[in-house]
Amino acid sequence: MMEESMKLSNELLDFIQKSPSCYHAVENLAQTLCDTGFLELSEGAPWRLQRGGRYFIRRNLSSLLAFKIPEGEIRGFQIAASHSDSPTFKIKENPEMKVEGHYVKLNVEKYGGMLCAPWFDRPLSVAGKIVVRRGEGVESRLVNVDRDLLMLPSLAIHMNRSVNDGYKYSVQKDMLPLLGDERAAGTFLDIVAGAAGVDKEDILGTDLFLYCRGRGVVWGANGEYLSSPKLDDLQCTFANLQGFLAGGHPNTISVYAVFDNEEVGSGTKQGAAGTVLLDTLLRVNEALGRSHEDYLRALASGFMVSADNAHAVHPNHLSLADPTNHPHMNQGIVLKFSANQKYGTDSVSAALFRAICSRAGVPVQTFHNHSDILGGSTLGNLSNAQVSLNMVDVGLPQLAMHSAVETAGVQDTLYLARAMKEFYSTFVEDGGRGSYTLYRA
Repeated sequence: MMEESMKLSNELLDFIQKSPSCYHAVENLAQTLCDTGFLELSEGAPWRLQRGGRYFIRRNLSSLLAFKIPEGEIRGFQIAASHSDSPTFKIKENPEMKVEGHYVKLNVEKYGGMLCAPWFDRPLSVAGKIVVRRGEGVESRLVNVDRDLLMLPSLAIHMNRSVNDGYKYSVQKDMLPLLGDERAAGTFLDIVAGAAGVDKEDILGTDLFLYCRGRGVVWGANGEYLSSPKLDDLQCTFANLQGFLAGGHPNTISVYAVFDNEEVGSGTKQGAAGTVLLDTLLRVNEALGRSHEDYLRALASGFMVSADNAHAVHPNHLSLADPTNHPHMNQGIVLKFSANQKYGTDSVSAALFRAICSRAGVPVQTFHNHSDILGGSTLGNLSNAQVSLNMVDVGLPQLAMHSAVETAGVQDTLYLARAMKEFYSTFVEDGGRGSYTLYRA
């Protein structure tokens, strides 16, 4: 297993390295889908779907939904969701700021909730999306300034002797990256335009973000850990895709969903709280000539896995973990529970997922927040407000969540890939009165 885990972990790190922004992550997913026989559909064009067909859509170039239509009778949906975005800093409009006639820095704002300190003293650059003139309209272009461009220099200890006693970072004061000396003035948009291969004057809109330049690494006494930017949530995004491509059931529509804007609440057209999943499922149902009742029956026998990374027990802070639920890296997939429904797992969805993992030979752990510590939320309960079906929140255990570089277990990506293959190869039939039967392909 270790050899297979190591191979998949290196493929994951390659994927992350080629995905400096959520837009690039989705572009790389789309390329993989095209290479494996999927056809991209436009939301603005009619859909003509075929039994046995494989399709995907993109919304905003930052979210993606792929689906496989079975040859047999459609009786349910099997949906797995993750997200493409990670906490970072977004470049503001008119970003250049001159300082004392000798420095040029960039004005930024926080995207999501991150640990600020790890962003200092690392080579950084800029990637994202620009919108440019094209004839009488506009077109989106992805851009990655693929070089060491920026740095956030730390303030020397001599100028802040108490920094190690705790420091409150001000984004507007502390987190503005240095672009260059006085010669850099007026060049930022030129740099972006050059990387995108367009004229600066044709750029009409930007969604540009900072990213860490360092490639992820495998480390540990026995090579048991990996560290990389964006493990939350590209690790689950990558593993879900492996299961989606490998699995399938003749009576279910398999759906692979990657949402954007999870880190800022998901309340966008491309987010889990928006209608992209609802819109897609309804259009698929209608394009296949099925009734609305057929759609609702398929939801009743549908199942969603919301996969978004989970907190492992920290070796130096055991007291912050729940007393009886201690997830560890390389020990399996984490089932996430919350009495206040920050996570949507309940007894039914937990039981169904445990049964699927048991069939796949994959270990399962559990996570609850320490009762005195407020935790984060995820995709599942937000998407359930639009598409109501049985849903479980899971994740892969990691350390340093929302740091510039996060740490996870080498074996866990493989665990999730195996579990998702089994998930997509299973039909969960609603038997009424809280009973369900699992049929394997």
